[in-house]
Amino acid sequence: MKTFALAGNPNCGKTTLFNALTGATAHVGNWPGVTVDRREGVYKGGEKHINIVDLPGIYSLSPYTPEEVISRNFILDSHPDGIINIVDATNLERNLYLTTQLLEMDVPVIVALNMMDEVEKVGDKIDAAALEKALGVPVVEICALKGKGIKQLMDKAAAMPAERKGNTVLKGVLDKQLETACAYYEAEEVPSPLFHAVKLLESDELELSRKGAKQALESAANGKDMEAEIADERYKYISAKLSTAKVKANNEVLTKSDKIDKLLTHRVWAIPVFIVILFAIFHVTFSEDFLYIGAWSRIGGAEGLPALDDLGLSEGLATFVGIFYDGAVFSPGVILFNVFDTIFGLIMDAVGGAISVEWLSGLVADGILGGIFAVLGFLPQILLLFLWFSLLEDTGYMARIAFVLDRIFRRFGLSGRAFMPMIMGFGCSVPAAINTRTLADDKERTATIRVIPFFSCGAKLPILVAIAGGIVTSFGVGNADVITYCMYLLGICAAIVSVLLMRNTTLKGETPPFIMELPAYHLPRFKNLMLHLWDKTKHFVKKAFTIIFASTVIVWLFSHLNWQWHFVPDESMNESIIASIGKLVQPVFTPLGFGSQLGEYGWVFAVAAITGLIAKENVIATFGTLGACLVSMGAANLGGFDAAELLEDEEGITAACAMIQATGITIPGLIAFIAFNMTTIPCFAACATAKAELPQGKFKWTLLFWVAASYIIGAAVYTIGGWWWPVAIWVAVAAVITTFIVLRNLGKFDIMSIFKRRKKDGKNQ
Repeated sequence: MKTFALAGNPNCGKTTLFNALTGATAHVGNWPGVTVDRREGVYKGGEKHINIVDLPGIYSLSPYTPEEVISRNFILDSHPDGIINIVDATNLERNLYLTTQLLEMDVPVIVALNMMDEVEKVGDKIDAAALEKALGVPVVEICALKGKGIKQLMDKAAAMPAERKGNTVLKGVLDKQLETACAYYEAEEVPSPLFHAVKLLESDELELSRKGAKQALESAANGKDMEAEIADERYKYISAKLSTAKVKANNEVLTKSDKIDKLLTHRVWAIPVFIVILFAIFHVTFSEDFLYIGAWSRIGGAEGLPALDDLGLSEGLATFVGIFYDGAVFSPGVILFNVFDTIFGLIMDAVGGAISVEWLSGLVADGILGGIFAVLGFLPQILLLFLWFSLLEDTGYMARIAFVLDRIFRRFGLSGRAFMPMIMGFGCSVPAAINTRTLADDKERTATIRVIPFFSCGAKLPILVAIAGGIVTSFGVGNADVITYCMYLLGICAAIVSVLLMRNTTLKGETPPFIMELPAYHLPRFKNLMLHLWDKTKHFVKKAFTIIFASTVIVWLFSHLNWQWHFVPDESMNESIIASIGKLVQPVFTPLGFGSQLGEYGWVFAVAAITGLIAKENVIATFGTLGACLVSMGAANLGGFDAAELLEDEEGITAACAMIQATGITIPGLIAFIAFNMTTIPCFAACATAKAELPQGKFKWTLLFWVAASYIIGAAVYTIGGWWWPVAIWVAVAAVITTFIVLRNLGKFDIMSIFKRRKKDGKNQ
């Protein structure tokens, strides 16, 4: 089976083409030795199946980033049968720079002119035949998003000859130098000698590491630095010989993307529009008053719509109507959640009733199924959140936000490129940390990885929803989706402050330049979105049935066994192993509002926070188990809810209410609990990824940073929310830290210099 590699610039539509070619056959792994995503699949549309390897998006084949090294090494060392070079036809000149480098390899190449629909839409024309003649390789017009031209592309690719001799646009300009450098590689019998020769003239690090390469470079270049000259010659050739294949229409006519960008990249309105879009996403996903019927009724002093219990419906009809309505119309996200909640409740009832042994019924129905369903119940809302962010990314809007935020981020020591992995943290911290490889500076990469967990991932969503719902239900204040939205903003603000501190102290350095191309706006393809969501679903469900499964069983066992390994019923949970462990660590969380001040049962929040260090989904599963025990032992009275019904509440709000009632925790303490879990050490998978991505020796300090930051943020939220006077203390602390940073940056306060000077003075004495 033949193997073809997909190569192209970021945002050229390479991923869209890969999905269109491979569909359900695609799978993701890691490149050997590194954790950059390796995407591979099989194209089955031709006479013979073709293996497709999706190389990372790159601008050149110089070894400046891991992605460039991977792409280069795969083509040179793995010897694919051909390269499909995806070129963004709307930005032809910039994309062809990579093409001129690929053509220097002894590998068959075919150029896919993508986004031709966008070119035609603005009235431009590209002479594919003229471009094919100039490049000397096949050129095919396609639209990967709509599936146009893909069959013709693959048919031409399959028909390409097995071998091809590399050629360069630099001939006629650097003939003598290339001849000398090529002679060295030909003598060494290195494949693709022309490509290596050009790289040697550029003083490429990988080439110079070869034995005898430095002497060959001195002989060929005569001491001249030729890297800039070669880049200049490439652009000159592209401009004179290749870009003429594109005939532009009236350049004064604004495209649709230009018109939209007048608002979405506006210096004043871009950020407010982004904030509104974020709020709309959270409202559609989490709101229990989607149309604000209840809110408008309260403002107007009216009674509003009747609650579900007041409608006098039969039990079956009430269950059905309750999926969509209860005094207000639910948002699509809540409706999907309620559907899953109802299905899982029926399954738990059936399984629990089928097992007659009490302890076994509790373990299976309450411990195992209760914990797993508590996590899977949030799957619809998490996927809906992923869907919105995927839509923003696929339409091209996320690239605009990175561009807009570069102005702000640069003041904090980060480039706008750092925004992309940060925003990915809303989905999952693992791919977000991997995406930091696009950052050129190690210090910028370290700072970004450290604050990614502050952008709450889908696993933290159940904690937010349960606590926010518990606050609204128990205290009758606020609005659940507004509280959730504010917590996400708190995480963003904490990230900005943390980056500002790091980039001005321990990770101080130059902010690298940020250059990116803004792709034209386009409607995402349904198939691509569904494939993306399917990948997310598989990852989430796999996690639920591994780590979460084991954790919920352990929590249930430890809450029903004492240190003598005797079974402890729900009503005696205070004598269990988990209770004694919780009481031991409870005082640690006193400054955060969920410690010793909560009394006899206050340890339940400490236990939930500790289990969340394994996986954030464990927090809501722990809520369900411990909340049910609190109701059974009479520590909480929820007006008609029994323990079984509590465990069936997949949203976790009822369990949170039981814990609130049993402990007497305050609203500031609950908000501090959210803040701590949002910003502390992420799940084990994210920690493992962060360790792999961070420079050597930085991971232990990163763990310390996560613990210290979450503790300080939680303490600040609790103390400021509970009393007015701690505000003065926090302001004073902030002023001292700011003064220290300013003096340190001015060179007037360097602790290490003072320490060394005192040590030297001590020796002299």
